Amino acid sequence: MEKKIILSGMQPSGKLTLGNYIGAMKNWVALQDEYDCHYCIVDLHAITVPQIPKDLRRTTLEVLAQYIASGIDPDKNTIFIQSHVPEHLQLAWILNSMTYMGELNRMTQFKDKSQKKAENLNAGLYTYPVLMAADILLYGTHLVPVGEDQKQHLELARDLAQRFNSRYSDTFVIPEPFIPKEGARIMSLQDPSQKMSKSDENPNGPISMIEEPDIIMSKVKKSVTDSLGVISYNDEQKGIKNLINIYSSITGESVGDIVNRYEGKGYGDFKKDVAEVIIEGLRPVREKYHELLDNKDYLEQVYTNGAEKARKKAFKTVNKVYRKVGFVLR
Repeated sequence: MEKKIILSGMQPSGKLTLGNYIGAMKNWVALQDEYDCHYCIVDLHAITVPQIPKDLRRTTLEVLAQYIASGIDPDKNTIFIQSHVPEHLQLAWILNSMTYMGELNRMTQFKDKSQKKAENLNAGLYTYPVLMAADILLYGTHLVPVGEDQKQHLELARDLAQRFNSRYSDTFVIPEPFIPKEGARIMSLQDPSQKMSKSDENPNGPISMIEEPDIIMSKVKKSVTDSLGVISYNDEQKGIKNLINIYSSITGESVGDIVNRYEGKGYGDFKKDVAEVIIEGLRPVREKYHELLDNKDYLEQVYTNGAEKARKKAFKTVNKVYRKVGFVLR
């Protein structure tokens, strides 16, 4: 029985965070034996925001190194850079011609970004969900790990797949959302009501996956808590709840056991211990990451092999789509 196909990816803009590691990467590693996993670095999506070319090249390789350092095995998964597979753009154009303006106007992410980045309101930001649909449909993807902010985009991919299949005949798999075992949602250390984000304007909000130990210690010690002075797990103490979630996610200990251990202890001791847990939890990732960045030949081999594997599937899909829409194949 063939394995179901999973596809996911991250933009090479900013350093991947502890939240990315706990919320996504650890789940990706857990999936790689059971599913046929495709993990891409979505550099085409990244340029909807202006990028400095040399920085984009550097961060693309850094994200690739972080994928591998967190345990994603290039021999078990298809790991590739999105722009190395031009079929993403070819399929996106076909899907663009089938996407209604009203559908794109309803996309909440575009509405949010258009308010925040009015000076950079480009067509790429507007049609971003169509390229995402092409990313998904190109590989016969069955399952897509999605957070709340991407559910609308997956719905559009499903609608476009059904629309194409209805207009031309069955071609695309209708993708389903993949909800992994519920893990903690890691929040900003400076605003625990907001998800930890690599684009946070406050440098003390996120912890990167490859952060140096002294910086991790400093950031956790500065993390926002409250004046209650009691280590308890509840929504009124969002800062402490977030630190408990981080501790639990890295060590595997239950929330209850952690709360009991720190009964009667102060925030200073708890923060120090949380920082040490993060430092030790990320140490193997950080060390492997630096080792990989010193071996650019290996990284090149990984992304070259990944692109070759991805293009075999992508080429077949685009060929089939081109034939069905009426293009003369060369």
